[in-house]
Amino acid sequence: MGKRPVVVGVDGTVAGVRALAWAMDQALERDVPLHVVNAWQQNTVPARERSRELVDDALVTAATGRLRHPQIIRRCLPGPAAEVLVEAARSATLLVLAAHDRPTTGLGRVSAHCVLHASVPVVVLHEETAD
Repeated sequence: MGKRPVVVGVDGTVAGVRALAWAMDQALERDVPLHVVNAWQQNTVPARERSRELVDDALVTAATGRLRHPQIIRRCLPGPAAEVLVEAARSATLLVLAAHDRPTTGLGRVSAHCVLHASVPVVVLHEETAD
């Protein structure tokens, strides 16, 4: 059995890129692959292509200036983001997400679902801690 990856969700936001950069560091420290996940819901070619572009753009931004990179696996998957991320992390060592804060809980809908339902530890990086 291979090494259990770090999984990170990216969504095209600045906070998502920060979470990706943090996840890259974790994957390097643990010497494991990094699975970069984006979920798309419309079953169309443009939606799939946009998902791939979003992942590639986030990777370029997060990798700029780095001397080392973990092994990166791009995963653009159909379905609701929360469910896709929980499933993608099933065999992971860690799931990393950016917070999109809600005033009452401090978590957005997707990160709250993942915290409650993921079978692995979940790190939710708030804007202040995502650097």
